[in-house]
Amino acid sequence: MIHIILIAVLSFLAQLILPWWSLAIVAALVCFWRSPGALAAFFYGFIGVAIVWLVYAILIHLRTDGIFTARMGQLLFKMNNAAMPMLATTILSGLVGGLAGLSGYFIRRSTGNQTA
Repeated sequence: MIHIILIAVLSFLAQLILPWWSLAIVAALVCFWRSPGALAAFFYGFIGVAIVWLVYAILIHLRTDGIFTARMGQLLFKMNNAAMPMLATTILSGLVGGLAGLSGYFIRRSTGNQTA
């Protein structure tokens, strides 16, 4: 649980001053530092990053009274549904974070640093 919170907080802070893909670096470093296994590393990265981007998508939805997300739903999915862009954002960002966390774990494992 601490890994998820750490990835969420650090990726949020990193994205304030760095590009969006800094979340992958954060997830990889946290899972390189400490993750018990490959599946756990993917799960930590996925959930940690997905939470941040879901909250951000909800904030955008609330700030624009749903107009922006509804228009993005029409543009991307040909339906007037604000939930679809938020769901797509959450899944795609989660996959980026999960694969980055998995990469961090495998890099640690390939260097011979097996301490957990």
